[in-house]
Order: sequence, then C-alpha cells, then structure tokens
Amino acid sequence: MKSSAFQYELPEDLSSALKLLNSNDLDILPLAGGQSLMPMMNFRVAQPDILIDLNKIDSLKNITIEGDFVRIGSMVRYCELEQSEIIQKHFPLIIHVIPYIAHSAIRNRGTLGGSVSLADPAAEMPSVLITLNASIELSSSNSTRSVNAEDFFKGIFETVRKSNELVTSINIPILSMPKKFGFYEVTRRHGDYAIAGAVVTSDNGQDNFNDTRVVLFAVSTKPMRVPKSEAALNGNNFNNQDSINEAIDAVTGNSFERDLHNDETTKETLAKVSLKRAIGGLNG
Repeated sequence: MKSSAFQYELPEDLSSALKLLNSNDLDILPLAGGQSLMPMMNFRVAQPDILIDLNKIDSLKNITIEGDFVRIGSMVRYCELEQSEIIQKHFPLIIHVIPYIAHSAIRNRGTLGGSVSLADPAAEMPSVLITLNASIELSSSNSTRSVNAEDFFKGIFETVRKSNELVTSINIPILSMPKKFGFYEVTRRHGDYAIAGAVVTSDNGQDNFNDTRVVLFAVSTKPMRVPKSEAALNGNNFNNQDSINEAIDAVTGNSFERDLHNDETTKETLAKVSLKRAIGGLNG
C-alpha cells in the first residue's frame, strides 16, 4: 500500500521544527529514522496531515558529556551510538544490547529518539534506559522539561510527550561505580521482535546485589519494572540461589499482555525464563 497524502516539511533547525508543531487542528508527526513510521504510514495505521522530517537538524545529532551525565541527541542513530567512544566507556550495557535491535540495515537509519518516542513495548532500548535511570528531554516552542524514563512510557505507542513537543535528547547519569548487567530476550529469530525479555543491573565492585533494577519488556503494554524482584535480590550475594529464585517468583502477579501468538500465561513464563537468564548473565 501507499500512504495517504500529506504535507512534507524539512526544517533545518530545532526552532523551525518546534514552530511547525504548534497546530491543534492538524495531525502532525515528526520523522526520525522512519524505520517504524514509514511502514505504519504505508499501511495507513498512521495518516498524518503534516510530516516533519528532522534529519537536517544537526543539533540533535550529538553525543556529549555535560557535567555528571551523557547527553544523547534524539537523532543519533544506533550505528553511531554503537561506535561512540563515550558510550563504549560509560555504558557497556547499551553497546551489548544494540546488536539485538533488528538488523544492521535498520540500525543504520533508526535513531534512539525515534525508538523512545514510538514506545513499542517490544523494543529493547526503553527498558535499558529505565535500568540506567535515564531521563527524556522534551522541548516545545515555549519550554523544555525533563521526564524520568520510568515515567515517560504510558502504554502501547503511548508516552507523556505532548503534540507540540519533540524528544530532543536522552540524558543518562554517569555512574561513579560501573554497573554489572544482564540482558536476555526470547525471539523466533535473531533480529525479530522480542516475545519476552529482561534487563537487570546492579552495582559492581562488591559481592552482593545493590541498587538493583529489574525491567521486563515485550510482555506488557510498556516496560515493566519489578520492585519485588529488586527487593529480593538487594543485599544478597550474587550466587545466593534462594534470593534469585525469590526474585524470579516475584514476577508472578504482574499484569501481562497477550499478543497474536502467546497468551498471558505464556508471557509470564517467558518473562521468568528471561529474568533467570539475565541474572545468570549478570554473574558473568
């Protein structure tokens, strides 16, 4: 299929793009890498009146260290993220996860900001950002605000972003102590959408779980942080199997969402499998 008719805009700076968003009467969508939006438009799932192409806005394409956090512009592509020395040094979890995101052709065009804005519950990076305590910067013509990643995602393809706002950067704190991390996802084939997945982080440099974060993805309407699993792990030795089993059991009782091929019970089971293997990866 082909998309419905739309007006195409190609602003060369952020200010111009934000001005274009100031219309309450029209359906306006920003275009980043287009790896999800363009198929959605061709299938007419999305039918914008105006499409704002952000690809000429150079101010959104930088990765910089600003004080105690790393600022990643929303138009930074996954291939650029993977090659960044700053990301390699400070966030090895991101480097580890990127090869699991679709395929190289997609990563050559897809952007971090586009993935965050789309809020696909099967996407890997939103859960990674939650475990890293990232924040999302939203800009409009009149103001700029920052939202914690955990609060940014509201549901399937739904975020707190307002129609007159753009995601302009993703900001991640630089930790004084590097994180141990574990990641695992269940897919039919490498590069396919995840059926279930888990990301686990914990402070490094000691033998016990500390400041642990557990986030599941592709099993509900948005990334699912599991505080009960975190509490079961915190303060216990990395090899304490009883606390690990308790953390896995704590997945039960959360709200799981079926998909075309898997019901809620299957999603819960696969979430537990993913968490167990992610914790195993954290142990090295």
